Amino acid sequence: MKDLISPAIHETTQAILADYDQGRSIDKLDVFNQPDTKVIYELINELVRIAYPGFSKDKHYRIYDIRNNLSMVIEDVAFRLNKQISIALRYGKASDDKKLEETREQSQRITLKFLQQIPSIREYLATDVAAVFDGDPAAESADEIIFAYPGLYAITIYRFAHVLYQLQVPVIPRIMTELAHSKTGIDINPGATIGKYFMIDHGTGIVIGETTEIGEHVKIYQGVTLGALSTSGGRKLFNKKRHPTIADYVTIYSGASILGGDTVIGKGSVIGGNVFLTKSIAAGTKVSVKNQELRFNKDHKEIQEVEADPDAAWFYII
Repeated sequence: MKDLISPAIHETTQAILADYDQGRSIDKLDVFNQPDTKVIYELINELVRIAYPGFSKDKHYRIYDIRNNLSMVIEDVAFRLNKQISIALRYGKASDDKKLEETREQSQRITLKFLQQIPSIREYLATDVAAVFDGDPAAESADEIIFAYPGLYAITIYRFAHVLYQLQVPVIPRIMTELAHSKTGIDINPGATIGKYFMIDHGTGIVIGETTEIGEHVKIYQGVTLGALSTSGGRKLFNKKRHPTIADYVTIYSGASILGGDTVIGKGSVIGGNVFLTKSIAAGTKVSVKNQELRFNKDHKEIQEVEADPDAAWFYII
């Protein structure tokens, strides 16, 4: 058989390498001066351990006092997160020695502020666990929720990422929430603002946009989108309110879409399954799609049309 690759491989390789010289965003070659996703994923696992210390084991050490082990974990987070933040702050920027030193000091300040807020993050997480346990009759215990519920996992990663987002850390918060997205199917932008006692049930397909504001005691079910009314403006919409505001004690059932930065869902409202909403509603409002008509065709003979249960829309959950 004639060898076709060997005579052509050198020239073909050089052509591919030359293609990296066009100065596009995809042509970046500096792999050693950018955030390390593997390290960030490892940091997430450590942060989850810090959040719920009694729910995971460290197989690397034999210990008598878990607090001593957690001290090592916290210090490891401090060391590695500081390095990743420093890289993120100068990513894509040319820095002289003075700016490099300023960036290192800035990353240390941010790391300390982040660590100092962990007790507050855990305070919020405790209310999230309570909200799920109170709101899900299938939950046998708070322990089961922490061990197994993807909604709580996504919320946990969001809570940590949101603090880093508030501290204006580039890139890293989005890497964190996108890991949760890939594992759970729940997409929460780290810029969203979410109050205490937040419950996600099932969760697959949920999307919560960057400028979304969510109050306390809010319940959201699978397939809900809290999104922008239109993104045709592209980068012109940067830093503008594009996503809805959800007041306290609102329940949003599966498949509902609520869109627009001017859309406000009033306190205590209930949004039924599959609702598409682009305008504000007053407190205490119930919104549902028009009742469906069910068709029964038995043995391909008689077709019977029956109006669906008018209350069915409010409980379109699993």
